Amino acid sequence: MNPKSHGLDPIDAEFEPEDEFTTAEARPSDPFAEFPPAREADSGGGALAHDPFADFQDASEPADETYSEAEAADPFAPPAATAAPSNPVHELISTTESALGEAMIPRIAIHVFCEQQDTAETAERAATDRRMGKATATIRLGGLSAAIEAYQNQPTPSLVIVESLASAHEMLVQLDRLAEVCDPGTKVVVIGSANDIALYRELMRRGVSEYLVAPLEPLQIVRTISGLYADPSAPFVGRQVAFCGAKGGVGASTLAHNVAHAITERLQTNAVLVDLDLAFGTAGLDFNQDPIQGVMDALSQPERLDSVLMDRMMARCTERLSLFAAPANLDDDYEIGPDAYEEVTQKIRSAAPFVVLDLPHSWSSWKRKILLGSDDLVIVATPDLASLRNAKNMVDLVRRARPNDPPPQLVLNMVGVPGRPEIPVKDFGEALALAPSLVLPFDPKLFGQAANNGQMLVEVNGKSPAAEGVNHLAQLISRREPPPPQKTSFLANLLRRK
Repeated sequence: MNPKSHGLDPIDAEFEPEDEFTTAEARPSDPFAEFPPAREADSGGGALAHDPFADFQDASEPADETYSEAEAADPFAPPAATAAPSNPVHELISTTESALGEAMIPRIAIHVFCEQQDTAETAERAATDRRMGKATATIRLGGLSAAIEAYQNQPTPSLVIVESLASAHEMLVQLDRLAEVCDPGTKVVVIGSANDIALYRELMRRGVSEYLVAPLEPLQIVRTISGLYADPSAPFVGRQVAFCGAKGGVGASTLAHNVAHAITERLQTNAVLVDLDLAFGTAGLDFNQDPIQGVMDALSQPERLDSVLMDRMMARCTERLSLFAAPANLDDDYEIGPDAYEEVTQKIRSAAPFVVLDLPHSWSSWKRKILLGSDDLVIVATPDLASLRNAKNMVDLVRRARPNDPPPQLVLNMVGVPGRPEIPVKDFGEALALAPSLVLPFDPKLFGQAANNGQMLVEVNGKSPAAEGVNHLAQLISRREPPPPQKTSFLANLLRRK
């Protein structure tokens, strides 16, 4: 909203004669005379036409994870085929431009004044979201009246969110009074109950930053705030995907490398693979690369890392895939602080639409921070008790720390080792309340040949179940379909033969 110091109050008591929602035949003196009756928000969360969150229900309800033995045996069945629960947040991300990463909200102060307890609880859940880590939110009850009273003798923060269940006329009268006590630069978001485009347009005309219709979802609040502070000049933010093994030797690194390759070669989009296992990383071996510089150089001087230096440090594996390789030696203790990891990974996200992180098995503060801050998580496990225990600990941690995000992707690898007792896939998924996104069969010949030759699985045998599973996982993560094959003419085929 415009500051209180301006001579002209930005929230006028009267509409201008050119108000677009009055009729041409007779414009009433009462600007609200021809407002359509305010509609109560329905159970689906009726909202303005542009609101993509309107029809979603509460994502916090417990999931009912049931799937049959036949479905669990199919390693390439999508999550829907395994009867995974309908996750409104996951559906939302899948149907919007989710290939882009989500930037953190800047370090701002946010005051929320709610009239309903449900709205206050939703705001509390939004305040604990990972994207709000730098912001400070204060939630109070009382609505617009409480906000007006609070700012009589104190400055307003960067953002004020107020809820009002009053009529359109009364809401605007109260916003007039709020404008009188607003400081310069303060943004105001209004939460109301009327799904009315005319009211929305009037609020926008008067300087309100956004109008939302209750009931709300936490992500709706988070993304509204993010949109208000989006910097058009800020660097592009790619989607960060973290791969983590439930224990050592489960094949998480191999899958991370192959999925990064599939995203670039099958889905034809750029990606950066970052090997963060500094002492024992295998990305350089898997891609037959021996770069002089790599991720260690970036971590040792994060403040100097820019696009030019980044390009010099990355090895080019394919036309679309770049690699930040690990040094993979024991000459250093690699005692690097969490802030360096965060700064480097954030800068790398500006280099490509997808950034795949290959995380080591060891646990540390920086790994925890990267796991919980990534856009997508992939947990790789084998069907044994140790993997089950560790995977459950990870899934429980992620669910507590990321309540507004979809669950991680679970991959069961090396299933069907001859003579080895295994936990059935169905029981493994039920113990975690999470259906595996992918089940890969034990194939030591294929994986061993690819590792020894410095090749990807698809390069050794593109029709193998493992290679097809990797392609399927790449599509799940990227939410993209491979482009249709290019058709060649008969004449082009003849010229190619010559």
